Amino acid sequence: MTSKPKSRETRARKIVQSSDIEERICRRAYELYGQRGGVDGFALDDWLQEESEVLGAGKQRKAKAARGSQC
Repeated sequence: MTSKPKSRETRARKIVQSSDIEERICRRAYELYGQRGGVDGFALDDWLQEESEVLGAGKQRKAKAARGSQC
């Protein structure tokens, strides 16, 4: 059984969503840098922390939607 190829629209939507997520992570990581007083050397830590928060929040929203929660 062959799978149906994804439409261009679906692929484009995923690219835009990915781009939005990266922008949010970048913005928040820069905020963390500023909160630390602009001390260099923690860019990767900031990025990974925020990436975890953003992606974790997305998973929580999907789980709530699957359960039918209105919160």
